[in-house]
Amino acid sequence: MSLNLPIRRAAGSASALTSSQPSFSHLVPRCQQRTIFGFGKLWGDSSPPKKLPTNAIASDFLKKKATQPQYVPGDLGQRSIFNDEEAGGTKPRKREDTPFDALALEQHYRKPVLDPNPETREKWERKMVVRMIKKRGHLSRKQLLKQQERELLAKSHYFKTSVKKLVPLAKQITGKTVEEAIVQMRFSVKKAAKEVKEHLEHAKNEAIVSRGMALGKFNSEDPAKPIWIQTKDGKALKVDDPTKLYIQQAWVGRGGYKTSLDIRARGRAYIMKHPTTAITVVLKEEKTRIREHEERQEKLRNRKTWVHLPNRPITAQRQYYSW
Repeated sequence: MSLNLPIRRAAGSASALTSSQPSFSHLVPRCQQRTIFGFGKLWGDSSPPKKLPTNAIASDFLKKKATQPQYVPGDLGQRSIFNDEEAGGTKPRKREDTPFDALALEQHYRKPVLDPNPETREKWERKMVVRMIKKRGHLSRKQLLKQQERELLAKSHYFKTSVKKLVPLAKQITGKTVEEAIVQMRFSVKKAAKEVKEHLEHAKNEAIVSRGMALGKFNSEDPAKPIWIQTKDGKALKVDDPTKLYIQQAWVGRGGYKTSLDIRARGRAYIMKHPTTAITVVLKEEKTRIREHEERQEKLRNRKTWVHLPNRPITAQRQYYSW
């Protein structure tokens, strides 16, 4: 190993002074770089570097890489689907002097709710068309009514009450409009009436949003004329809006039991069972009740007059008594 001592540096400077052409190489530090193979190239060596062999593929790659834009964190990738929008920029929105259409805006926001999965709906419609072709276009009466009339079945959560206490409330609201049933539950003295009222309000909102019911006043320009109909139990009813909601059916279902301890005397403890009950309602529009009224009237008109002694020929008669 060579050592860069002051004595050698002085000797080198003296030889430089005696030479005809002064050299300043003694001023450059000459240290060697040690590697695993021994001593390598001197640091102060000013010899030109050796040229590496050129590669055509590597040179083309480096040229292309230099021309490509550098990646900035947060930018979109080359294969992103939003590159066209970013390159084009946001287009200026033209201002149109048109009146504000609240109904169109409402239908725009209601479309994802009414048709959340269009692919599944198309598959179901294709399946129904195939079934109808197999049956040669003959639909049952129930299928026709499903296509023409809307309904909603809403089941509540389980209330902390018994079936015996909830059945009278279900009978009370059956056949009434939703608004009238909510008023009845609001002023009822029953403890479970408050929860039934909240369930009716939730079912009403769900029918409007998810099924598009009770929208006749918004969709029709001219209000419908009031119609007097007769309900199934014989009561007269005035219908102003055919799309108004009413409760067609309401029934009660028993749920599970919740237990608690009943502490008694002498260190005893009994188990008390607290029942839970749910109420289910079927909401329909008034057009269903109008149809049922017209069917009953048509049935009465087509009914034949009852005759005590019908005028028909007597057959299978004997000329003598059978005894």
